[in-house]
Amino acid sequence: MRRPALILAGATLATAALVASTLVAAQPPAAAETGTMAKFTLTSTDLTDGGRIADAHVFNQFGCTGGNVSPALSWSGAPAGTQSFALLMHDPDAPTGSGWWHWVVYNIPANTTSLPAGAGDPKKKLMPAGAVQGRTDYGSIGYGGPCPPPGNPHHYHVHLYALKVPKLDLPADASAAMVGFNVRAQALGHAEIVALYGR
Repeated sequence: MRRPALILAGATLATAALVASTLVAAQPPAAAETGTMAKFTLTSTDLTDGGRIADAHVFNQFGCTGGNVSPALSWSGAPAGTQSFALLMHDPDAPTGSGWWHWVVYNIPANTTSLPAGAGDPKKKLMPAGAVQGRTDYGSIGYGGPCPPPGNPHHYHVHLYALKVPKLDLPADASAAMVGFNVRAQALGHAEIVALYGR
């Protein structure tokens, strides 16, 4: 008498699993997971894609003697539905195993289309209202310019993401990696400049 009950229970579980898998499959994946993020335009009067980063934007410690001024940035053509922006500057060539985060900004209002030079310095208060600057791998809040070890030039990726949410609710001490994870999970579009610096 127990065998039919076991068969019925097994069939019920199989049906539930099939329904669950169907529901999961019906949910569209995030754009970042499919590589379908819309492209828009990021430009700078201070950075050239493929060009060398000027000393004005280089870090001013650890053997480097630059101005540590964040570059001016402008953008256009963000995808429909953009509710905020996030900016991440990363050096994947840094010999850490995970690269080096140089600038982390999120909750940039959707009506923002540019950041002036020096906006990465929190003391200057040049960021738009509501924007949050996170902690870089230097351990400080705000922009920290390039300062690679002597050798081949490193590639500095300035990523600008258009997000589908107006705000990322993250802890004040969130790591750059945590910010990056949440940014990509909410991304609708992406623009990028890659510049180089070596010493």
